[in-house]
Amino acid sequence: MNSIERRALGGLASLYVFRMLGLFMVLPVLTVYGEGYRDSTPMLLGLAMGAYGLSQAILQIPLGLLSDRWGRKPVIYTGLALFALGSVIAALTDSVYGLIVGRVLQGCGAIAAAVMALVADLTRDEKRGIAMAIIGASIGIAFMLAVILGPALAGVGGLPAIFWVTAGLALLGGLLVWRVVPAPEAARRPAVYGSGFHTVVKSGLVWRLVSGAFFSHLLLTALFVALPLVLVDRLDWPASEHWKLYGPLMLGTFLVMLPMMRAAEKSDRVPFALNFACLALIGGSAALLSASTWVLVVLLAVFFTGFNLLEALLPAQLTRKAPAEARGAATGLYATLQFFGTFVGGSLGGLLFGLGGASAVAALGLAVLLLWMLLWWGLRERA
Repeated sequence: MNSIERRALGGLASLYVFRMLGLFMVLPVLTVYGEGYRDSTPMLLGLAMGAYGLSQAILQIPLGLLSDRWGRKPVIYTGLALFALGSVIAALTDSVYGLIVGRVLQGCGAIAAAVMALVADLTRDEKRGIAMAIIGASIGIAFMLAVILGPALAGVGGLPAIFWVTAGLALLGGLLVWRVVPAPEAARRPAVYGSGFHTVVKSGLVWRLVSGAFFSHLLLTALFVALPLVLVDRLDWPASEHWKLYGPLMLGTFLVMLPMMRAAEKSDRVPFALNFACLALIGGSAALLSASTWVLVVLLAVFFTGFNLLEALLPAQLTRKAPAEARGAATGLYATLQFFGTFVGGSLGGLLFGLGGASAVAALGLAVLLLWMLLWWGLRERA
């Protein structure tokens, strides 16, 4: 990579780490510590977990299109400010409804499409795969750090401590974009506003890739509605000690995922790798049904290997296929489905956990995987 590409990726990958760290830190602890909030129920806590995904889903496409028209950086600055404000509101509340409001406002900082499009703007086509892999790796690193730091921070100051740190990270991310990330040489603007979106939604391949974002994040969020409570109630594992599971697990699966991703890219076997990753997500549902700690660890390792592989490969494939003037629209659609999956996973996971416990959430995961496989196959010829 040249100096501009290295500088852009360094800044934007760090931005992803800061922002996703703030989002991911609540996943392993929200349903446990949220039980102490006024009016909390499993359903409302699941809604609080997924609420930011709803506002993200609603705003990703409009803000992706605006980034095509007005520029990436103004959209990113505005989104980070909203994200920080939502974090402050969530930190100050003692009610589950206030928590939901803060999470919704966090989600209004819908900058994923603009950031991914900016990565594509600042990298050459032949470097796009490694660029997206680096971004995917940064998300994996953020997740790994979050599942360690989240329980530790919550053990010291509860959920408010996490949200205060999240607000500070959002402001630090804005400073990075301003001082480190270069601006594209020319704005990517479609000749007719919105035409880029019309182009991408007609592609079967695009829908195949963005459906992967939807289903994988649905499964991830639903898993984390039930998993912390399974560890506490069934396996008698205190919430403050969960980092001892998540830390080694995420590091190990990340190290396994990297050579798999590189081998798939070099040997042109990305479709095979994507199929493997989809099937690997069955490990999450199976883990929720396990009564053995070691079996649960192995099944989670299978799940997170598949999830991390999808996080690296899906956006890389998407930005390769989308035309330059429509990257914001394509990544906006991707991010919309990704975060809508988070909302559906949190909401349905919380509702089903309240009705039938972890086994009901596991059944949801299996049904979602079956639906995903049918859709994946149905779009194969159109792709």
